[in-house]
Amino acid sequence: MATENKAEEEFDTVFGLTDSVELSSQHDYGPTRARIFKIIVIGDSNVGKTCLTYRFCGGAFLTNPEATIGVDFRERTVELDGESIKLQIWDTAGQERFRKSMVEHYYRSVHAVIFVYDVTSLPSFESIPEWIEECSRHLVGPLVPRVIVGNKCDLREQREVPASSAQLLADSYNYPLFETSAKEPSEKEHVDAIFLTLAYRLKSHKPLRLKQLSESGARQLSQREQEEGLCQC
Repeated sequence: MATENKAEEEFDTVFGLTDSVELSSQHDYGPTRARIFKIIVIGDSNVGKTCLTYRFCGGAFLTNPEATIGVDFRERTVELDGESIKLQIWDTAGQERFRKSMVEHYYRSVHAVIFVYDVTSLPSFESIPEWIEECSRHLVGPLVPRVIVGNKCDLREQREVPASSAQLLADSYNYPLFETSAKEPSEKEHVDAIFLTLAYRLKSHKPLRLKQLSESGARQLSQREQEEGLCQC
């Protein structure tokens, strides 16, 4: 059964100037037009990223999925409190040779990130900090929502990653933690909950006007320049 071990109020943040808000903030959406949010799913190969996204978007388990080359793109529109929200899910390749040429596109204008590991593979869990660091290197703002997901929790006898260890890692980054199984039909609602948690978070933030933010930043810079100009040291 999927678990989320963070209180929802702890997940609330305010987007800053360096965070990716372009897709949701540059348009005046009418009552029938869905806001669009880009969510990327990253992690090692064979952790079940494709199966998770297919379970959410297609409602079924994808049997014998092939290795993702570059990126697979799926989307699903959900209704939240009477508003249409379109989630664009980018299912990224875990193998370096399949993703090197695409990596810049993964992170461009991203609104949320899902880090996935396999609970039966300790190395995939130990790679999570490396994936988090890659996000930082590609200038994903620190306030862009992120969650960590342990997949394949139906394989109880093969588990290598204790839930307690996963929780310690998630706590160290202050990210919500989920454990689930893309394979089990009974887990469909819990897989949905991962994506819908992000959708509610993205829906609830007040769109920011980047032009106004830039003007504010310019005013602050101007003030600092004036203060430096008065410095007698």
